[in-house]
Amino acid sequence: MTPQDPHAGHPVLHAGPPITEARIVAIMLHGRGASAEDILGLASEFSARDVAYLAPQAADRTWYPYSFLAPMPQNEPGLGSALGMIERLVEMLHQQQIPVNRIALMGFSQGACLTLEFAARHAQRYAVIAGFSGGIIGPPGTPRDYAGAFDGTPVFLGCSDIDTHIPVERVHESADLFARMDARVDKRIYPGMAHTIIADEIEAVDALLSNA
Repeated sequence: MTPQDPHAGHPVLHAGPPITEARIVAIMLHGRGASAEDILGLASEFSARDVAYLAPQAADRTWYPYSFLAPMPQNEPGLGSALGMIERLVEMLHQQQIPVNRIALMGFSQGACLTLEFAARHAQRYAVIAGFSGGIIGPPGTPRDYAGAFDGTPVFLGCSDIDTHIPVERVHESADLFARMDARVDKRIYPGMAHTIIADEIEAVDALLSNA
């Protein structure tokens, strides 16, 4: 860990079967103020028993300091460090003979924003991508000229229509972007829902993991 790379060297928790024996490996990213233990608890809600889950811990429980709608330079070096951390995890899995199409990416809130931004910047065929209450990062009007395509990757996006952290317009923008990049998007907007994860979202992602 350095001031320029604050998330490097932090713990990565593991649940489920050994990585080399898993059908799918899911990288799970927690929200602001939460922990790897918190997001890893979601793994017990999924029915597939051949999925391994990896949950990295953010420095000071925060991946980046300001809103995901702030100008990106304001969220550095945390944002760049967090994106690099995911890239290193994916590379570690590759070295263990886990191809990207057997890797799932998912997160909640700040972790969902980070998940979706990383995926957009590294578009290819993943097993599953799931963003619980999140959207791609950057202020309104940010150019979205990402390269690559998702080749039919199933993407789940779930959020409230009145979320105080995630404007519903950004969820729509994110869904449209992933669809344009050849993902199969399941977008669900829940009227009046709190900033949380509900059973319908868990069931939807559970089905994607089971069928990946």
